[in-house]
Amino acid sequence: MRRPVSIPQVLVLLAALAAPATVLHAQGGAPPAAGRAGGGAPNLTAAEPMGPVEHLTDYPVPPEGFNVARDNVPHGEVKLVEYESKTLGIRRPLRIYTPPGFSTARRYPVLYLQHGLGNTSTEWVQRARVPIIADNLIADGKMVPMIIVFPSGNATATPADEKQGDRTQASYGQPYHDDLLKEIIPFVEANYPVSTDRANRGIAGMSMGSGQALNIGLTNLDTFDWIAVVAPAPNTRPPAELLTDTAALNRLKLFWLSDGNRDALSRVGRGVHDLATEKGVTHIWRVDTNAHDTGAMSSNFYHFAQKLFK
Repeated sequence: MRRPVSIPQVLVLLAALAAPATVLHAQGGAPPAAGRAGGGAPNLTAAEPMGPVEHLTDYPVPPEGFNVARDNVPHGEVKLVEYESKTLGIRRPLRIYTPPGFSTARRYPVLYLQHGLGNTSTEWVQRARVPIIADNLIADGKMVPMIIVFPSGNATATPADEKQGDRTQASYGQPYHDDLLKEIIPFVEANYPVSTDRANRGIAGMSMGSGQALNIGLTNLDTFDWIAVVAPAPNTRPPAELLTDTAALNRLKLFWLSDGNRDALSRVGRGVHDLATEKGVTHIWRVDTNAHDTGAMSSNFYHFAQKLFK
């Protein structure tokens, strides 16, 4: 893989609050606020919509309560585990969701879900409420039970310091790419009952994590058969470097691209969408009314999770 492009200053300034370190099960209560940034960070919400919504007829706003824990359904579990990364030379944290009814007697598909810049893996777990959404979808028979891995997208993060706010390219670029492919995936496959073929392995992300998912997924099509991204950030490599083989790309079982029409970074995702359209690469493009925020994460996960591994 080529060295990823540098992160522009607008992305470097992005920060967000981290949630508490460990979630033992999907939690109840009111959903968190839609925004991501905190502590005086720049606002990546455009003052006015930057364009129309797109494909919301097929993929509408999720129903009321989709991300609220239900007492009458089984819950999965999220655990914080650690692994030794020989590639990075440090011990690393990893959050892993196992679905309701988890059993080592069966094999599960697995999704690797990357977080955004200035966040930790708690962004998807607690802010976007993925475990709750997954529990509800599985209970409704709309989602295949799967293992979801929430890595630390910062290659310098350790269990003692998850490095929220560390924004260096060395943290989020090639070192992390190597760690995911050479350490995280083998660790998961050695310690969890997951299927090890590309048909049962997906990669997804938000913001900087979407850039990672595109950079890694689209250059390792023999590893991932499902790619889904929300609000890609400028660490995404130029689309022309990623969308090089239309025939190979069209063998993907899912290529999901999404943005909000109030996202100040929406040019990045649209650039990938426009070139994919020009080259005849089959993909789903969804634009809702969200900004560069948690609302975009939750609503798009709700939709693309229902398509995975079917």
